[in-house]
Amino acid sequence: MTTAELLDAALVEEATKKSGLIWVRGASGTERALWHLWHEGAAHVVGDGPGEQPLPELVDGGAATVTVRSKDKGGRLVGWQAKVVELSPGTEAWEAAVGELKGKRLNAPDAETMTERWSRECRVLRLEPVGGETVPAPEGSQAAPPVASPATTRNPVPAGLPRLLARRKKH
Repeated sequence: MTTAELLDAALVEEATKKSGLIWVRGASGTERALWHLWHEGAAHVVGDGPGEQPLPELVDGGAATVTVRSKDKGGRLVGWQAKVVELSPGTEAWEAAVGELKGKRLNAPDAETMTERWSRECRVLRLEPVGGETVPAPEGSQAAPPVASPATTRNPVPAGLPRLLARRKKH
């Protein structure tokens, strides 16, 4: 590897380790923000099961584009190409990754049996950097409307709310 490739690899690793969130785009072009863990030279994500984050369309052996954001400012730091490897439950690689991921999973409803649920119902993916080079920043803002979810509402503001809020300010 050249010096530039080594520097790019170090940048990818450090930025991804420090960021709590990465944006991953699969083959279909769908991009999702995912919590992750950097472990043994790759980003690991868990999802596609009940109570877990939905993953974009990622297939074992396929490619993905990963964008790493700044933990402080939220802006794009670096982008990189990844090879997707789906880890099989019970393998040594799966056990090592899940052992680290479970410590980073927040607010799990079943913390004691979480790994068993992941082995039955979820996918654990390893996103390995390929090429040794970073991806140039895309043009434009890349802003997109939020994904539809039953957790969001778009109802009009109740008519009495402005008066209620104004009354609170007077007191």
